Amino acid sequence: MTIDEATRRHELPGNPPALGSLAETAGRGDAEALVCEFAASLDDRQRADICFDYDHVDSSRGLLRAFTSNHWQVTRPPVCGDFFRPAQQTIIHAIFRALLSADAYPCVLRQLEDDCLGHPWGTDQSVALFGEPASGPFQFVFTGRHITLRVDGGSDLRVAFGGPILYGHTVDCYYERPNHPENICWPEAIAASQWYAALPQEAAARAIVHSIPDEPPLGFRTAIPGLPLAEVDTDNLAAAGDLLARLLARFRDVDRARVRRCLDACGGLRACSIQFSLDGRMSAPHWDNWRLEGPAFIWHWRGFPHAHVWVHVANDPDVAVNAAAGARLFRGQDPLLQRMFRFL
Repeated sequence: MTIDEATRRHELPGNPPALGSLAETAGRGDAEALVCEFAASLDDRQRADICFDYDHVDSSRGLLRAFTSNHWQVTRPPVCGDFFRPAQQTIIHAIFRALLSADAYPCVLRQLEDDCLGHPWGTDQSVALFGEPASGPFQFVFTGRHITLRVDGGSDLRVAFGGPILYGHTVDCYYERPNHPENICWPEAIAASQWYAALPQEAAARAIVHSIPDEPPLGFRTAIPGLPLAEVDTDNLAAAGDLLARLLARFRDVDRARVRRCLDACGGLRACSIQFSLDGRMSAPHWDNWRLEGPAFIWHWRGFPHAHVWVHVANDPDVAVNAAAGARLFRGQDPLLQRMFRFL
């Protein structure tokens, strides 16, 4: 699916010329300006439901702007419904598009459709705004099943993406078949598996672990198992750099650059280790569960029973993380979960 095809397939209500203009702006990666425009469009009723102080702490989810889960809604109102006006839905879509690379955008649209029983974009996703873009630090958060995206506004330079994020995908069934047919995330695992296959035998053996940690809480640790990248040869280290570039390819330039700045502040890839898990492996010779990890860097790839990818990157190992597994929904919200589990 091309970008133009994806846009037509998920066409939003509103004025098509306005959508084209905003999409063009989003193509330049100006998500922050779009968030400012969105904030200015909100009325008092909308602000009461989706706007929070920058450091708002939720009673069950903690620092809300920094939270992530594999299936959650940050606020109750869906993007597409009666709560937001058509022009506001258009702006939200432009922000969403601005946070993704041109290649990733149509793929993520398909992922959301697959993960939400074919519902149109925005039906099972919600947003929140923390802080006030016109006068201070802010963060915009877009959430749903298998997705957390943020516009941080440059207010917390300690972390990439403004905090931990998650992306994932499941196709047709909760327990996917080996090699994850049509899963948009699976090419990343193939790239990691190919990197592993090129290792010398001794190094490859050191990279294997029985299991990787549970998905959250994603805390940084000092004793990292697996194969230290400082101990691989120049060619394998360069190939690890290519793997990192593959992982970052779904995101906009601004966020890719921030990840690299954070990583460089903590020793770069040479300070990282990589782990390939025997537990959950169903796609041999490929690896379903694996993890690239450094002093303040986690790219946690879980492929069984379907893809969950948890990311936490900072410039300091002491930066805390706020993440939890499972559904975090409001009562009566997102019937997907109940419908999905009928088929397990």
